[in-house]
Amino acid sequence: MMPLKKPYQQIPIIDCGEPLVAIDMDSFAIASPHPYTQLGAPYGNLSPYYLRQSAIARLWDAQTSLQKVFPKWQIQIFDAYRPVEVQQFMVDYTFNQLLSTRGLNADNLSENQEISLWEQVYQFWAPPCIDRETPPPHSTGAAVDVTLVDEMGQIVDMGGEIDEISAKSHPNYFATSKVAKERQYNQYRELLKEVMFAAGFRQHPNEWWHFCFGDQMWAWLELQADPHQEAIARYGRVF
Repeated sequence: MMPLKKPYQQIPIIDCGEPLVAIDMDSFAIASPHPYTQLGAPYGNLSPYYLRQSAIARLWDAQTSLQKVFPKWQIQIFDAYRPVEVQQFMVDYTFNQLLSTRGLNADNLSENQEISLWEQVYQFWAPPCIDRETPPPHSTGAAVDVTLVDEMGQIVDMGGEIDEISAKSHPNYFATSKVAKERQYNQYRELLKEVMFAAGFRQHPNEWWHFCFGDQMWAWLELQADPHQEAIARYGRVF
């Protein structure tokens, strides 16, 4: 199934040419071993722990803000740069996982079943497009998936797993809950959003973990906040 064009992909790109830079993995917590590489995702000579330099600088700012509230907490980088080949690999993997969890067989799907499954995949995963005008956000080196780690080095429970395909992944899912534990999940999500926003990032509407700076999604979200500004993406696909 060919996915519909995402709204943010209408934003023009004028790439500033800023190169990818390796993230200092001694400065942030990281997901190790990386879950996509464990699955066999084809990163080639790079790794998931690259970003544009200005995005890395803003991650530093976000972590500094976090540590003003919780001095020994860290931002954990789950995933950052993602070649289009990895995007394709993970889109296919996610589709097959949905088949498995629903007890379905790809050879016996009705047209409506297949459409429904792909719609669920593309609600969370960007199309693995090689067009320079419509790159997946992570393939620009300007998007990063993050969570929080506490003073004991334990991942903070945010009420849902990164990459989970469910309504719980929406940033505000627990915002109106009256359950104490779920209110705590929302507080941690709000904390993560607050420190990332203060550093200049913007958040994926469907994913509490996904933040971006300088790509098409970032420019589109900036435009939603202020329709009178000029919306141009600074970062296109990194080849």
